[in-house]
Amino acid sequence: MLATPSLNRLPAAERGITIGDFLVPIRVGERMSARLRHIALVCVGAAFIALTANVTVWLHNNPVPMTGQTLAVLLVGGALGLRRGALSVALYLALGFWLPVYAGHAHGLATIAALGHGGLVLGAPGGYLVGFLLAAPIVGKLAELGWDRHIPGAVGAMVIGEVVIYAVGVPWLAVAAHFSPELAIQKGLLPFVLGDALKLAIAAVLFPSAWWLVGRRADDR
Repeated sequence: MLATPSLNRLPAAERGITIGDFLVPIRVGERMSARLRHIALVCVGAAFIALTANVTVWLHNNPVPMTGQTLAVLLVGGALGLRRGALSVALYLALGFWLPVYAGHAHGLATIAALGHGGLVLGAPGGYLVGFLLAAPIVGKLAELGWDRHIPGAVGAMVIGEVVIYAVGVPWLAVAAHFSPELAIQKGLLPFVLGDALKLAIAAVLFPSAWWLVGRRADDR
């Protein structure tokens, strides 16, 4: 079972704690305020997404590339939780307004949407970027409830995150590229199913494994 009926998989005292809270070494963390630790984690998360964005494979006659972003967004959301995960993605998106950190070294607000002579013009990959901003906090919240501590829950959280990304990205692509719904699915979903299944498997194994390692280092907690 992926979750109890209330979605909570943890005792009340442990809710809200994510694997990201163990990423800062104890000796370093003791010299930093809680706020500074949170800021550092948010910045690291944004940088990680930016680095994976340009691990790209462009598909023939397709405006949407295959990238490492999706995996990065899910990992950042699950590792940092609802608020920090959302802030990491928001920071990444904001950096992309000026820096070439979007897929294919793209940048600028027009990658998402811009005002043109005929009104609002949507960028083809923009829906996926907006989907990232929604998926990361959702996965993060599920991680705060303990879904990421066991493989079935981790798989469930990652699948939900993926569904959110495509639920925004595919319709957005249809409007931006003037595709029919069928063509939008053919271009914006089907080519990525196999790769995303592999990403889900990686993420679903990484989180329980990381928690197992934390448990092995109980003296550092």
